Amino acid sequence: MESRAGEGPLERPAGVSKQDIREQIWDYMESENLADFPRPVHHRIPNFKGSYLACQNIKDLEVFARAQEVKVDPDKPLEGVRLLAMQSKKTLLVPTPRLRTGLFNRITPPPGATKDMLRKCATSQGVRDYSTPVGLDSRALVDLVVVGSVAVSEKGWRIGKGEGYADLEYAMMVSMGAVSQGTPVVTIVHDCQVVDIPEALLEDHDLTVDYILTPTRVITTQCERPKPTGIRWSKISCEMMGKIPILRSLRYREKQAGKDVTLQDEHRHLLETRSQQTAPLSTVRRPWDPPQLELGAVRGEDVPSNTVYVGNLPWDTRVSELKRALRELGAAPLRLTWQGPRHRAFLHYQDPAAAQQAISCLQGLCLGTNTLKVALARQQRASDLVGGRAGEPHPDHYRPSDL
Repeated sequence: MESRAGEGPLERPAGVSKQDIREQIWDYMESENLADFPRPVHHRIPNFKGSYLACQNIKDLEVFARAQEVKVDPDKPLEGVRLLAMQSKKTLLVPTPRLRTGLFNRITPPPGATKDMLRKCATSQGVRDYSTPVGLDSRALVDLVVVGSVAVSEKGWRIGKGEGYADLEYAMMVSMGAVSQGTPVVTIVHDCQVVDIPEALLEDHDLTVDYILTPTRVITTQCERPKPTGIRWSKISCEMMGKIPILRSLRYREKQAGKDVTLQDEHRHLLETRSQQTAPLSTVRRPWDPPQLELGAVRGEDVPSNTVYVGNLPWDTRVSELKRALRELGAAPLRLTWQGPRHRAFLHYQDPAAAQQAISCLQGLCLGTNTLKVALARQQRASDLVGGRAGEPHPDHYRPSDL
């Protein structure tokens, strides 16, 4: 199936940004009623009328015919490809939404599943109900990658919805050895989503595509731009590390292999650490010195805290182990108050913003078999905590006597 590329419905002025292109695509699909459920399509990989027909075109690709293991994103317009993969008895891998609980899941339909049951398995609900997590040591070898897009050019340059998950998923698969530069990438879009994209907008971590499927066309891009060669840690924020636990595991493995795993915002933490080392002795508080309560706390009011509570520490954890984990996650505090016998510690940062960022980094952190409890601490009067269990203050609060 082949047709000549038109100029498309969208005009793109000089100096256009990726977000400009996204907004134009979303607006056009809504205004022309090309969008399909769920709507509005803004801030999504847009579903469109004719998406099922576009998905059928993948049957004409040799790369699909010979693929045994196929990774397909969970976006609604790719539902037809997920169904075809299962009908063709291929191993279907679907990324975990926002990578919260791992990289991807293997979809396993019930034995003897009917076509209607396979259709259900291809939906977002089916992906949740009939999936098995795939671990880092699963030896997955993906033969074909299918991603959603907001916009794509005939040269194979792609723009997603702006959160970077498809790019990151691919980079993580590279790090796992699940894909290589030769692994083909397919995207499925409406014809209006095939537009010119200035090369200046592309970055090294952006995923490119080899095939574009629309309701009317099959485009072979012949893209020669290299795909991501792994995770670019300098592009990963501490906040993202906190949201995606599997990133922490991959970072640890790559660090053990001697790779540079410096995070985007680690340089700021290094500067904070240096400022601590050069601080006058009078400003460095010993663990047993109580903090000076601010006026608001004396009046019984919450004060924005620069201190983070870490609880559920294993009984045999050493302070050096916690410090090492904090450094590796880019969340090293200015000071640390260790209360190992009580299975907790308090981390003191430069300001409340740094404390909040550290909390994002540390969510899901495990030491031994324990998942640590991490929360913002607030300075209050001891009388404000009356009613709490003795010796175990609420994670959101600490008393001067606890330090």
